[in-house]
Amino acid sequence: MKLDVNALGTFYRMAREGAGLAAGRLTHMTEVETQVGVTKLNFMRGREIRRDFEDATEKVAVRVKLTGAIEGYSMVVFERENALRVVETLLAESDSDTEIDVEAGEFDEMTESAVTEVGHIMNSGFIDGWADVLETVIDVSTPEFVEGVTAEPFFGEVDETPAEDDLALLFQSSIETVGTEVGFSHYLFPKRESMAALLERLRTSGGIEYDKLDGFDRMAERGAEEVAKTATTLTGIDTSVEIRRLNFVSLEAIPEQVADETLVGVAFEFDGMPSGYLLFLFDEESAHEIVDAMVPMEVDEDGFGEMGTSAIKELGNIMASGFLDGWANVLDTTIDHSTPEFIHDMGAAAVDPVIIQLGENQEFAFVFDTVVMADGREFDCEVYAIPDENDLERALNNLDVDRIEETPTTAEFQELENS
Repeated sequence: MKLDVNALGTFYRMAREGAGLAAGRLTHMTEVETQVGVTKLNFMRGREIRRDFEDATEKVAVRVKLTGAIEGYSMVVFERENALRVVETLLAESDSDTEIDVEAGEFDEMTESAVTEVGHIMNSGFIDGWADVLETVIDVSTPEFVEGVTAEPFFGEVDETPAEDDLALLFQSSIETVGTEVGFSHYLFPKRESMAALLERLRTSGGIEYDKLDGFDRMAERGAEEVAKTATTLTGIDTSVEIRRLNFVSLEAIPEQVADETLVGVAFEFDGMPSGYLLFLFDEESAHEIVDAMVPMEVDEDGFGEMGTSAIKELGNIMASGFLDGWANVLDTTIDHSTPEFIHDMGAAAVDPVIIQLGENQEFAFVFDTVVMADGREFDCEVYAIPDENDLERALNNLDVDRIEETPTTAEFQELENS
């Protein structure tokens, strides 16, 4: 199975179109204004998909089986409280005398039926949007109501869910109701053979073999392990870095996905095969935690004076080296990166300069969703690794996947002076 950016771009537009239709139908049903939230094409391993459902939060879902141009399963997932709020809104609009106890969180036959109807209409909105973009027909089974607090009820009967270490292409969208606390996520689990046929039909260039992209993800995982080792050595603090998933998103959508809060980070330009940009973004609280962990003395009150800035830049330098030197070793090439540029700005403004530069030559980007753990404290860190599309295709097509486990990924980096 081969992937090319044009085919993935069509899939991305398909997901956005479907999310737009689903949002419109939810608005029509509830008369509550809705908006499309995040839309992503995720390359995720089975263990990470299941982890999303193992957070002890009670969830309900409406699942349908797909046949035709896309085979697999489509599933709309609510947190239990949000599902009951949707039913509560629907009943209020219908002037029903029935009251819903959202806090109790119990479903009876009527509320289960109402949620199933909402989920089915949402699923149909997504699927109709895909069919419109693909100019084809996709058939939908009778909807099934599912609830639980673990992954098993949702995925136990879904053959298309990947095994623990298998990489799968997963569509994920969210819709939010404006001014309320109701929202939900959507997942598409396509059958591999069905997805391969669609990709082949949509492909316009040579493309990247799917196992090479799997290798790219494993390269990043090994690079992350090297980041952790080097950071531990430098700081003396037990540190680990974990890549949860590889997302394929529109460049225009990246600023929309960045949290609307003050962010701290570092940006790099890298040059070689491939070339591109690296961006590490932390929320401000996490950045303060990093400074406290790395600087063994009291620093400026805001934590981002000379010492704080240097600490963040130094950690960014280590992370960049861990990623890029590992890639270079496995690809048997040379990748150099610039000195880190410190970022301390609000939301989208933190990423706009990089997006503007990239937007001159490409429309989409691969983004790593990463969490950094240091000394038992969790740092939320978004890693935007955005290689040049043509460079990435050439580099991965030359990749010998057998080299990934055999090649050392030791990072080489120069420490920054506290100047």
